[in-house]
Amino acid sequence: MTGASRRALGAFDTTRPNIARINDYFLGGKDNFAVDRHAAEELLAIAPEIRAIAAETRSFLGRAVRFLAGQGIRQFLDIGSGLPTLQNTHEVARSVLPDARVVYVDNDPVVISHGHAVLPSDERTAVVEGDIRNPRELVEDPGVRRVIDFEEPVAVLIFGALHVVPNADDPFRCVAALRDATAPGSHLALSHLVFDTRPEIARHIEEVYRAVLHRPEAHTARNREDVLRFFDGFELVDPGLVWLRQWRPDHPLHARAAEKIWKVGGVGRKP
Repeated sequence: MTGASRRALGAFDTTRPNIARINDYFLGGKDNFAVDRHAAEELLAIAPEIRAIAAETRSFLGRAVRFLAGQGIRQFLDIGSGLPTLQNTHEVARSVLPDARVVYVDNDPVVISHGHAVLPSDERTAVVEGDIRNPRELVEDPGVRRVIDFEEPVAVLIFGALHVVPNADDPFRCVAALRDATAPGSHLALSHLVFDTRPEIARHIEEVYRAVLHRPEAHTARNREDVLRFFDGFELVDPGLVWLRQWRPDHPLHARAAEKIWKVGGVGRKP
């Protein structure tokens, strides 16, 4: 763990597992602790492919952001961004458009502190505490408004937040509110775990996440048809909502055994 990482994480409880640090462990990072690794190994014991799912999610993020920047989108709102890692959104976007503007949003104080420590702090980048369950507050946040102009097209990115938002919090309404707050020509890019091909493990995965989050209703198992609802009001771009490996792979061979990575992803455009 780097010096900046220690400073960012040192003030927080390291005796309880943390979703962001668990994902960092899956990605081979060093910003995690023994308790996080223990929870991660519980998940891997249920479904060893979860490590590959985490890696494929980052790969999908890269492809989606490059696509969006290639369409001329210069503003990115990355919600539930998690701990910074390799190929962060601002790095990918600026490899295509050097003037791209990015706001990272998370409701986890570990992520916020770490982001402030290691991500750029300039007029084109911000790290903001916010929650997808409070979309109006998120859109009106001064830190978001400093970087994002909602009168111009913006890409809303949600790669890891929705599958821990239960139906009781109406995540479909939350995404629709973000859609309504953005200008025509804006895009939604998201990925979401689905259990269409692994229904037998859904309950066990939910139990681990509920224990980690200390919320009995925290994890909600959805299928592809459920996830498709998030794109209401958007026009899905080709190839639609598909297994992550099938979404514009860098090489056709990369899409092999796509269903073994049971997470779907897609990009939609607001007309």
